[in-house]
Amino acid sequence: MSGPDCFLGVDGGGTGCRARIEDAEGNVLGQGLSGPATTRLGIEAAWASIAKAFGAALEETGFGPAETAGIRAGIGLAGIGRKGALGALRAIAHPFASIDFVSDGVGACLGAHSGQDGAIVIAGTGSIGLGFVEGRDLRVGGYGFPISDEGSGADLGLKAVQLALRAHDGRHERTALLAEVMQRFDGDPTEAVAWMDRASATDYAALAPMVMRHADQGDPAGRRIVQSAAEQIDTLVRVLFEKGAPRITLLGGLASPLEPWLAPDVRRRLKPADGDAVSGAIILAKRSHRAR
Repeated sequence: MSGPDCFLGVDGGGTGCRARIEDAEGNVLGQGLSGPATTRLGIEAAWASIAKAFGAALEETGFGPAETAGIRAGIGLAGIGRKGALGALRAIAHPFASIDFVSDGVGACLGAHSGQDGAIVIAGTGSIGLGFVEGRDLRVGGYGFPISDEGSGADLGLKAVQLALRAHDGRHERTALLAEVMQRFDGDPTEAVAWMDRASATDYAALAPMVMRHADQGDPAGRRIVQSAAEQIDTLVRVLFEKGAPRITLLGGLASPLEPWLAPDVRRRLKPADGDAVSGAIILAKRSHRAR
């Protein structure tokens, strides 16, 4: 197998980075994994993670420098919209025939719909709706926690802490969920305040599985929080359809737990993903190959 017929796809996200090398027929030749790859960590750290993942994939292929030089690469990377990030990434030397970058969300959308027009709604630590239709980019929400990312894991966690503090004061009915949240702070609101001062979106999202568990068990506060989150995801889906998306896929760590809570009309119109974000990055690489 020679490099010119091969394509590298990389999905660099906030929790980890995955790389895959395929031939023109889609046969997997090598795969690699590494830690978080997001521009929030800095360009050098993000690239180091990407390079570690594709280095492991290359090692599996057994390719030498000449074969590697024929590979077309596509990289989906979290935080690529940050000012100056794309230019800095394009300036980095690489061993491939070509390299293209998109956001990790765009990579996931390309993979979900095999490169065709469509959209995705991501419900994970954060939330966003994005896609492309007839050359137009679509975007709904996803401006970052806490000002946006409605219906996300971080949003579920925030709402749970808010209601737990109200219940502690007697402003809200105390439920099993809210009692468990306060137990995390030893029943002391000042501990919650100290935690808040240093907590990230990821820390809030870590409370989401607890919220979902109590909601599924019928806890009134949990049900209220999750139903509200589901309504926010419903809205993202409906607005994307209104903007012309012909097909929409729900992705992210909260996708499966939240789906039963979505409105029936929304659930009926969702389609499963064709492929993953690495598949999307490979589609990007193949487009670059055809364009040259």
